[in-house]
Amino acid sequence: MPGHAYKHIADELATAILTGQYRPGDRLPRQRDLAEQYEVSAIVVQQAIALLKNAGLVDSSGRGGTIVRERPPIRRISSRRYQADFGPQDEPKTSFTADAGIKWSQYRLDKAYQWIQADERLAELFGVEIGTRVLERRFVFYANGIPSQMSRPCLLASDVQNTPVADPHNEPWPGGTVAQLRTLGLEVDEITESVATRMPTTEEAKTLGIGPGVPVFAITRRMLAGGRVVEVADPIVIPGDRAVLDYDIPL
Repeated sequence: MPGHAYKHIADELATAILTGQYRPGDRLPRQRDLAEQYEVSAIVVQQAIALLKNAGLVDSSGRGGTIVRERPPIRRISSRRYQADFGPQDEPKTSFTADAGIKWSQYRLDKAYQWIQADERLAELFGVEIGTRVLERRFVFYANGIPSQMSRPCLLASDVQNTPVADPHNEPWPGGTVAQLRTLGLEVDEITESVATRMPTTEEAKTLGIGPGVPVFAITRRMLAGGRVVEVADPIVIPGDRAVLDYDIPL
């Protein structure tokens, strides 16, 4: 057994989980049995299990043992995903439902709206004065009941105040923000995104069920119409173990 025995054990168990030998909801062998199998102490097995928990692969449930976690399908987030928002709405859809490969009936959106004043960062992203009135929207996106994404898309009060777009009861809106802005005569003709990785906040980890060692993609998006920024989503948060950022780069 190598010097770092716990890493070797964790690697073997992780491989068994990822290849389907252990499926979501299955219990791993008891720690006592693993210690006997690998001829190591209980502490070494506990260290191996801790690595699996840190990677978001398992949960410990006291006397229930170590349970393999449910793993939502990996989403491939293509740079073409917004075509679902721009295209015809033969049936309700958004870029999120297209990404997740789900139907409208399998989609759920939790939302909270409030009017705020733009701080320095938000004002810079919008290209407006600090203190400008903004509609802050906070969304949690669910696919088949699983929380999969959080976002904070903001809109200028001067664009949306006293319109249906400012009413949370109209969410979810087929075609998403692109379709909403179109009803106001604002045709989105450019979308920019910057992508960073970081560890989740406590709220993000709890809301999205993120393992303690799993980072997130933190995306800042701006939608423009005629050269003017009309929406800023800062941030869009997606668990790093559930997504592949897939971009097309025309040459």
